[in-house]
Amino acid sequence: LAELDVALALAELACDMNWVRPEIYDDHRFFVEAGRHPVVEASLSGQGEGSFIANDCHIHADDKQGNTGRLLLLTGPNMAGKSPFLRQNAHIAIMAQAGLFVPAQTAHIGIVDRLFSRVGAADDLARGRSTFMVEMNETASILNNVSDRSLILLDEIGRGTSTYDGISIAWPIAEFLHQHSTKAKTLFATHYHELNEMTKSFERIRNFNVSVKEIGNQILFLRKLV
Repeated sequence: LAELDVALALAELACDMNWVRPEIYDDHRFFVEAGRHPVVEASLSGQGEGSFIANDCHIHADDKQGNTGRLLLLTGPNMAGKSPFLRQNAHIAIMAQAGLFVPAQTAHIGIVDRLFSRVGAADDLARGRSTFMVEMNETASILNNVSDRSLILLDEIGRGTSTYDGISIAWPIAEFLHQHSTKAKTLFATHYHELNEMTKSFERIRNFNVSVKEIGNQILFLRKLV
């Protein structure tokens, strides 16, 4: 009865929220069209605040045309929607491999063996660890344990220190993931626009931006990846 209850609840949720059945592959692709954050979408729907803006996430499988974008570099202002984009794709990966339908239009996902996340800012003062030290320890753990099937979420690496030092840390981290983890899937959100220059030297890095629009003195967050 418990198993039936879980199955029925998930089926009802998938129907109500318009989720789709993902296709799972034994390779390194991560191809999601019109993906959504399940929790934020449900919250918006419950509060009557409009629909969630869906976004694609294409981390390509290796192909003959050289479309091997493995590290998506994501820029945009605060409140634009960078963090929800990172988290929604983590949710989709976990839900797909748990046998659930997922909040997307279509989803073709290669098996992920590990999910690494460096998101948010928090210290651990009881143990004498500053925000920056916690950030660096977690990042070091990711770099030491990443595999070809990993999915990595990095949100504003280097923000716990000065701008110059932060860029000096973020760049080699992105370079390491590009050079030493050639098939790992990475979503890298940053305020350091200097990192966009990396696409000139590293063929597996792709630049994306969360768009905004200025209307007079107002800023409109479009929440759309371009």
